[in-house]
Amino acid sequence: ELMRRIIKEINRGLSKETHAEADVKCFITYVQDLPNGKEKGKFLALDLGGTNFRVLLIHLKDENDFEMLSKIYAIPQSIMLGSGTQLFDHIAECLANFMKEHSVYEERLPLGFTFSFPLTQLGLTKGILARWTKGFNCSGVVGEDVVQLLKDAIARRGDVQIDICAILNDTTGTLMSCAWKNHNCRIGLIVGTGSNACYVERVENCDLFDGPKSGPGIKQHVLINTEWGAFGDDGALDFVRTEYDREIDQHSINPGRQLQEKMISGMYMGELARLAIVKFTKAGLLFGGVGSDILFKRGQFFTKYVSEIESDKPGTYTYCRDVLDELGLDHATDEDCANVRYICECVSSRAAHLVSAGIAALINKMDEPSVTVGVDGSVYRFHPKFHDLMVQKIRQFVKPSISFDLMLSEDGSGRGAALVAAVACREAH
Repeated sequence: ELMRRIIKEINRGLSKETHAEADVKCFITYVQDLPNGKEKGKFLALDLGGTNFRVLLIHLKDENDFEMLSKIYAIPQSIMLGSGTQLFDHIAECLANFMKEHSVYEERLPLGFTFSFPLTQLGLTKGILARWTKGFNCSGVVGEDVVQLLKDAIARRGDVQIDICAILNDTTGTLMSCAWKNHNCRIGLIVGTGSNACYVERVENCDLFDGPKSGPGIKQHVLINTEWGAFGDDGALDFVRTEYDREIDQHSINPGRQLQEKMISGMYMGELARLAIVKFTKAGLLFGGVGSDILFKRGQFFTKYVSEIESDKPGTYTYCRDVLDELGLDHATDEDCANVRYICECVSSRAAHLVSAGIAALINKMDEPSVTVGVDGSVYRFHPKFHDLMVQKIRQFVKPSISFDLMLSEDGSGRGAALVAAVACREAH
């Protein structure tokens, strides 16, 4: 049922008539070429998608051989909630400092810009911010072309030469990074602070594609950024949402939005577990009915705790007790530990099953005999069972004739961005 609903929403996003009101927007990325391993040269990448951003310098030498230097810069809360000009000036300043540090200050370099917020793309280097997510709320950016805003900020400085070759989203980068090594890769998936997927679609299925769709030398495929975190905003997920989901949504900065993301992503997983633990504690079913100040405080049960608690071997509660001690619950019994662990397992396996339904739906839609899914994100990377849960579930849902595998994509938003820039350069020349 879930897969049916997801595909219905994806088709609504792809269709001109229904795109405006569709929850799953299926933005066209205008990326039409995957890496073929022949990309060479020096490229910059900029990765903005959360509370900090990275600048990378990547030197592609030949297939599977590259050098990479990178640095992480913080984005202070005041800038996250300030003006767009402040944000892009801050980014441009960090870019210039990075180029000085790595003595490429004099060179004119192509840059791939990973911008992991919902974008309406009008071309490979033109992307309009649809809305902020993940705690950002900079004024004067929604509805604007973020590539232009970055170009303007670089021009205001006037001290560095950068060609922005492509703007992309982290899922696109994940797919590209994986495809560089594995030419079968057709889906990019992120399960981290947010959850999103992109996949290879036939151009003829994309009403909103701006450009010729058929003819000699016309490319048949394009990457689609689904923005599926918003699935369920119209009520399509209500049949599986719980009281905990509703409470998380009510207290979030974007009530009623990104409902699927709130059931899956690392930003909310710990809080989901906490709400259930609090409920059972207050009912006298956990910790002898005695909680702690920290437990009763929003946001204090981190998602990493879920991964840690589930890392204990069956029947042992070493990590679990460490976590409960940190929360001031040192009076927990073994039975309490077993129950807390069960709650964590429910939260994470539900998340894995929801993601798997979406991925299986995409695999079935593309109908290729064999597909590799490039995956990244803290939840997939660090949760001890997430990969296995997904493989199991996808196998249940995918047509028996199709084979698939999930591959950890190394640094999609960094190296992937450089690869998109590299492929864009390769195509341009």
